[in-house]
Amino acid sequence: MPELRKDPVVGRWVIIATDRARRPHDFHSEFRRAEGGFCPFCEGNEEATPPEILAYREPNSGPNQPGWRVRAVPNKFPALQVEGNLDKRGDGIYDLMTGVGAHEVIIECAQHEVNMADLPLANIREVLWAYRDRLVDLKKDPRLVHGLIFKNVGAPAGASLDHSHSQLIVTPVVPISIWEEMTGSLEFYNYRGRCIYCDMIQQELATDKRIVLDTPSFVVFCPYASRFPFEMCILPKNHSSHFENVPHQTIEEMGMVLKTILNKLKVALDDPPYNYVIHTAPFDSKDLTHYHWHLEIFPRLTRVAGFEWGSGFYINPVLPEQAAAFLREVEVSETRSVEV
Repeated sequence: MPELRKDPVVGRWVIIATDRARRPHDFHSEFRRAEGGFCPFCEGNEEATPPEILAYREPNSGPNQPGWRVRAVPNKFPALQVEGNLDKRGDGIYDLMTGVGAHEVIIECAQHEVNMADLPLANIREVLWAYRDRLVDLKKDPRLVHGLIFKNVGAPAGASLDHSHSQLIVTPVVPISIWEEMTGSLEFYNYRGRCIYCDMIQQELATDKRIVLDTPSFVVFCPYASRFPFEMCILPKNHSSHFENVPHQTIEEMGMVLKTILNKLKVALDDPPYNYVIHTAPFDSKDLTHYHWHLEIFPRLTRVAGFEWGSGFYINPVLPEQAAAFLREVEVSETRSVEV
């Protein structure tokens, strides 16, 4: 029988349509990446991108020249513009403002690598550090309120270039998804006096039905009300509301966790297209006792269609417990030997 499951944070209902389910190993990506052609993100093609904002480089290499390992540049086709004033105003019952913000691309490696899972661990750690550095810098702009880091892999997930990269969009307002999470977690905190994400970590570890990976500082699990097959959430065990405040040691371990999880997806689901996003608290809020930053991963194995758009429901054909059990068993030995 199908089940209706409710997300405990935002109150969103999900249909787990078990009668429509396939076995986990039946999920294989139909997407195949294009090969060849000019890549503006490869080392040596620095003139094809806007001037870099940040770069981790080898000694004696100059800006916008070869010799970098990770590089952040403005998006050539930005969703929002850094220049200008907000100019908040009304139009009858409607509200509007100037599209001020930041839109950046984090190029994750100098060589043409299309799969982040195949990057060296040290490289992935530097990518995460670049995320943190850019948020810390952009937080200084009083016009900007929230930074969303996200990664699109493969055309079905919205990527237009296959060279491994991620993006950062900083907005002058709090995105609705973050607002819903913050509102739901605050209601729980006011009622229970605890962080719902911290409670979630304790329950998932206690039941051990949806855990994919458990490390000293992180837990990775398939959410109880997963919207998509093999959806996962990476949560730090120590309470923290702002990703940009994470210490160096946490970044080091998170690199190992992310590499392991992306390798599991690659092996288990035939290198699928996917998205991941980091949800973090707004810049203008202090440390929040009720909110917990986290990373969400969505393999793109099903399509969102009319019912989902019209109702707000999602239909997931795979039980989260089944997905977690399958992913747990996937061997990625090359990352297990890494010290954290």
